[in-house]
Amino acid sequence: MGRSASHIALECGLRTQANITLISEEVAAKKQTLDQVVTTIADSVAKRAANGENFGVALIPEGLIEFIPDFKVLIAELNDILAKDAEAYAAITENDKKAAFILGKLTEKSAAVFASLPMEIKMQLTMDRDPHGNVQVSRIETEKLLTQLVKAKLDGWKKEGKFVGKFSTQTHFFGYEGRCSMPSNFDADYCYSLGFNAAAIISTGKTGYMSSVRNLIAPAEKWIAGAIPLTAMMNMEHRHGEDKPVIKKALVELDGAPFKMLAANRDKWAVETSYVYPGPIQFFGPSEVADITTITLALEKGK
Repeated sequence: MGRSASHIALECGLRTQANITLISEEVAAKKQTLDQVVTTIADSVAKRAANGENFGVALIPEGLIEFIPDFKVLIAELNDILAKDAEAYAAITENDKKAAFILGKLTEKSAAVFASLPMEIKMQLTMDRDPHGNVQVSRIETEKLLTQLVKAKLDGWKKEGKFVGKFSTQTHFFGYEGRCSMPSNFDADYCYSLGFNAAAIISTGKTGYMSSVRNLIAPAEKWIAGAIPLTAMMNMEHRHGEDKPVIKKALVELDGAPFKMLAANRDKWAVETSYVYPGPIQFFGPSEVADITTITLALEKGK
């Protein structure tokens, strides 16, 4: 999962066939601007409205804003500024003065991006960083920023005769609810196996290893336990204004089967109403119902 990766959004998009499922890694790879992301959403709204369907669902990954190229540069600069000038910034009490303080320290391009944002988003971008020195993306209301910009674009299209529907939104952040849900049988078996395997690694006197369980699309009795050296997973990242060794993020692979499945269907799902209701988690019954893995994991393994 992770704070930045779009694995959860991808799984939910494949499982429910929402009209729009944004994948942060694709936005970064294609160097899409904020306006291009907004246009993608607005285009789906307009086409569905033309079909008389003035409703729709968009899934937005928590870390999206970090992957939009202009925002990625802006956030990197903000991380450095707030690491070096935290006390001076904290001493300022008025929002407009806080914004002016930040603007004076940004490069010209990042300053232009920062200045274009609503004050609410500006302040959310400059909140306290997490223990790793990163912006806390869960506290940035990206969905509200996007809805404001989509509405503005659709208002413009309506004046040009390109949009004939109505547009209102209801946003909801599912981060904490998602973490509080009951684990599936697969989740419970997997985490139990990871813990049991970790204890086995420790019992042999080994340290500096991560517990690993593979072959997860097979029945649990055929899973393969192992240990991965943490040093093999390290790479250098910029944290708190300095380069530090950290474990590399496991991001969505754009050449992987799960993303390709989404890409093959999203043009259709963006216009047609193709929603799937997966129903509640099943804890009892046949193994193929109660012990199923995720769609993305199954696709990665060729199922």
